[in-house]
Amino acid sequence: MEKPCISRPIIVEGKYDKIKLDSLFSAYIIPTDGFALFKKAEKRTLLRRLAERSGVIVLTDADGGGRQIRSFLSELLPKDRVTHLYIPAVKGKEKRKEKAGKAGLLGVEGIEADTLRAILAPYVDGAPPKEHGGITKQDFYLDGLSGNVGAKTRREALALALGLPPDLTANALLDACNLLYTKEEYRQMLDRISE
Repeated sequence: MEKPCISRPIIVEGKYDKIKLDSLFSAYIIPTDGFALFKKAEKRTLLRRLAERSGVIVLTDADGGGRQIRSFLSELLPKDRVTHLYIPAVKGKEKRKEKAGKAGLLGVEGIEADTLRAILAPYVDGAPPKEHGGITKQDFYLDGLSGNVGAKTRREALALALGLPPDLTANALLDACNLLYTKEEYRQMLDRISE
């Protein structure tokens, strides 16, 4: 079964939320890494740029932590470029956890797939996540950003020059570049970091 496509990036709290949504939708899903978002300036910059370019969907847990992260994002991102979606407050614990969280509520990762599909259904637009620049994995390889000696160092330099988190994987950096930059802007930045 082909996954429904959502072109707007979706911001979630953690990697397990991302894994859950990735299993249901074809979309660019960005985890905030929980409260680490408060300290990671590069991640905040990426989220702000994504919101400005294409608008974003925020889907956090129904507990206090989720509300705190949502509130932080509400202050950080342009209000007219953010759609806030909410999961129901369902008592329980995720299968991977030994005990329930402090609030005793399921997070995004624990919510039934059909419920998540219903919440996000109005945003399914049939368009796969937008690839702004058309930068490919082959470009990354030929430009020394993956599969080469020193690729990680070059990726870190490029990410920093673009105002993105330096610890992005090659695939995550490629996704971010495609969402935020044209191929020409990407090439110009590569030239700058090579000087």
